[in-house]
Amino acid sequence: MTMENELVERVDARVKRLGTTRSAFTRQALRDALRRLDEKELEERHVEGYRRDPGRPGEFEVPEADHAWGDDAWSADQSTP
Repeated sequence: MTMENELVERVDARVKRLGTTRSAFTRQALRDALRRLDEKELEERHVEGYRRDPGRPGEFEVPEADHAWGDDAWSADQSTP
């Protein structure tokens, strides 16, 4: 892999502070970049799906009584011991 000298110097300075190696840093950076690209692609597919089929009015509405608000222990009217 060929990189500009300035980039190599910046990476080397960073890996020294992190206590890792250039190779380990590069592997993680590539994994992170691929994960971000995968997430972006999934988001774009999601948006495109809603553009093709935006759904019907009220399709995702849930009656208030069906909302799961959690345990009563978290209710504001509960006093702490």
